[in-house]
Amino acid sequence: MIVIMNEVGSMSQFRRLIGNTGFVREPENQSELHCEGADTMQDNTKYVGLDTSKDTIAIAVADAGRDAPRSWGVIPNTPEAIRKLIRKLGQPEDLDVCYEAGPLGYGLQRMLTQMGVKCSVIAPSLIPSRPGDRVKTDRRDAIKLAHLHRAGELTAVYVPNEDDEALRDLVRCREDAKEDLLRARQRMSKFLLRHDLTSPAKMTKWKSKYMAWLQQLKFSNRALQQTHQEYLHAIIVIAQRIERLEKEIHELAMKSPHKPVIQALQTLRGVKELTAVTLVVEVGDFRRFTTARQFMGYTGLIPSESSSGPVRRQGKVTKTGNTHLRRVLVEAAWSYRYRPALRGDIRKRQEGQSPSVQSISWKAQDRLHRKYLRLLSRGKPSTKAIVALARELAGFVWAISKEEMNSVASN
Repeated sequence: MIVIMNEVGSMSQFRRLIGNTGFVREPENQSELHCEGADTMQDNTKYVGLDTSKDTIAIAVADAGRDAPRSWGVIPNTPEAIRKLIRKLGQPEDLDVCYEAGPLGYGLQRMLTQMGVKCSVIAPSLIPSRPGDRVKTDRRDAIKLAHLHRAGELTAVYVPNEDDEALRDLVRCREDAKEDLLRARQRMSKFLLRHDLTSPAKMTKWKSKYMAWLQQLKFSNRALQQTHQEYLHAIIVIAQRIERLEKEIHELAMKSPHKPVIQALQTLRGVKELTAVTLVVEVGDFRRFTTARQFMGYTGLIPSESSSGPVRRQGKVTKTGNTHLRRVLVEAAWSYRYRPALRGDIRKRQEGQSPSVQSISWKAQDRLHRKYLRLLSRGKPSTKAIVALARELAGFVWAISKEEMNSVASN
């Protein structure tokens, strides 16, 4: 029996040779001894978790199987050290690497991909965590990443190409400038309020006439005059910066391979060029969402839920996913308070677009306006109604993008 076990090499093969009689039978041929081993190929994959920081990278490795992940050590965060690490770990095709998305960007992922290593960038907010775990170190984080990556419990984020990421950074730079402008205007408004200064009637704030009135203000006190000039100068400088950024975004958008989708999205009410560009650069490839419902979930505009048995409870929107995308959708949704119409800018933006895209745009106007009125009639606050409209608007954005991509592909 001992001799046969050595030849067979596995308990399952040994039981097959014993059969129902309880006695060991001789194998009929040599292929029967190794048939089961031939079916199960050895998995040499190593799942590598990287906890990255500005200066160092903590590494943990989990081999395929049930073995516990092990800490490999810490290396400097330099290209030379990373290349040396890959050579020590094994063949690139046998490695499956992951690290958390963060301020370091996608440079490490692109570098490893060029070396032939599979690398995933993980969404930090979707990493499972245990409530009782109160110890957090780089070493433990790396081991946790390797363990969960091997188990398939991690969610990877979409990695844009370098051109799309550059345009996205430019769009976000404009968003930051708009926030700076808002703060600068608030400082000026509070300064005028403290000194009981109000603009003449029929003057819209921050328009040309209002800015001319601000420039004409004079203060007898030297300190107040200097303060006013600095606040005004900050507003003018930031406004000029925004103008330069918007001009550059327009030029790059017209040269981008996403130009057809950007123009098609502008057929929607409330979606002009900057909003369309923001939608495209934040999503990247709409084809990664197979249904409109998936895209709505990505925006974080779906309600949270805590249901058990027959009881179903829904709460506020989840606010997971891309905050920039969610913001522009909510801003655009306010346009659907008004009765559906095709005139002015929206008519110009629809010129040259396919009938199917124009049909989706009109359906969005009609459906969302009726939904807004219906929600208000139920006593819903306008803010909640707008969020509901933004969720459905995301579905129309997905539909137009998919329609335009299919049209480009067919041509």
